[in-house]
Amino acid sequence: MDGTTITRHDSGTHGEYRAAVPGSDKIGRLTYQRRGTTLIADHTLVPSEIGGRGVAARLVEALVADAREAGDRIVPQCSYVKAAFRRHPAWADLRA
Repeated sequence: MDGTTITRHDSGTHGEYRAAVPGSDKIGRLTYQRRGTTLIADHTLVPSEIGGRGVAARLVEALVADAREAGDRIVPQCSYVKAAFRRHPAWADLRA
């Protein structure tokens, strides 16, 4: 998955992470709602054209890294984010 770019777009009350994959105009997204220092991760969407490349995992990793750096907590509302938290017990301290 070399060359994939993850960017964060935050409007204060909500935002999303976007994954751009070289050679495709399709964008993977992880959206969240912000409540103070809590991020409610509500949707992860990776179009089938760019699926199977670890895009969703990279989006969650970006969310987790940013939350850890900012001192935020995460509510894994989306089923993919819930599963990622189960796979990574080291993230338990970030769970709201």
